[in-house]
Amino acid sequence: MLADRMRDLTYPAALFRASKPPGDQMAKIDLRKLPCPEPVLRVKDLLDATAEGVLTVVVDNGAARENVSRFARSQGFTVEARAVGEDFEITIAKGFDCRLPEPAQEAATAQKRAFLFLSDTIGENRELGAILTKAFFSALPRATVLPARIIFLNSSVKLASEGSEVLEDLAVLQKDGVEILSCGTCLDFFGLKEKLKAGRITNMYDTVETLTSGFSVTTIS
Repeated sequence: MLADRMRDLTYPAALFRASKPPGDQMAKIDLRKLPCPEPVLRVKDLLDATAEGVLTVVVDNGAARENVSRFARSQGFTVEARAVGEDFEITIAKGFDCRLPEPAQEAATAQKRAFLFLSDTIGENRELGAILTKAFFSALPRATVLPARIIFLNSSVKLASEGSEVLEDLAVLQKDGVEILSCGTCLDFFGLKEKLKAGRITNMYDTVETLTSGFSVTTIS
């Protein structure tokens, strides 16, 4: 519930409903030590419930900083992030005519396709699956229409990490404009967050947005 989440505010939530330009009033929320994607969800709840104001978010890791900043920018808000000791502070301004220009419309509806991978091999037989996976990514850059996004969940994050046999193919896809997204929680689970070699870290909120925001999603496992 939003009311429960409001209790985590360092300052009263009412301060976030600022009526003056940024800098005059500010609310601050401490989201350290929260698992992904909780920081994004809490920031979203506050921004959705507020007409305008300035919010400072405190997080304790780079992934949370990137996830919160990217979400706020995707909504058209002004965002600044800075390191404060071992933590990060993200300042988000909503309102005050601070919205950024609307992103360019997708060139073609066909580009709004996403591939969701759930395993590092295709199918139940891992030996055969490894062969099929390598062949799939070798063929994909040659496809007439490329997906807009490839999302790696569960063990499939290994495909975008050090030692993967498909890194060269992923690099070609990225160069052609395909977003390569790997689940941060999954990378942590397999001890691969520092070994990610293709694309960027994402979170479950971003994944849910892809599944529900008009993308044609193909699941591969």
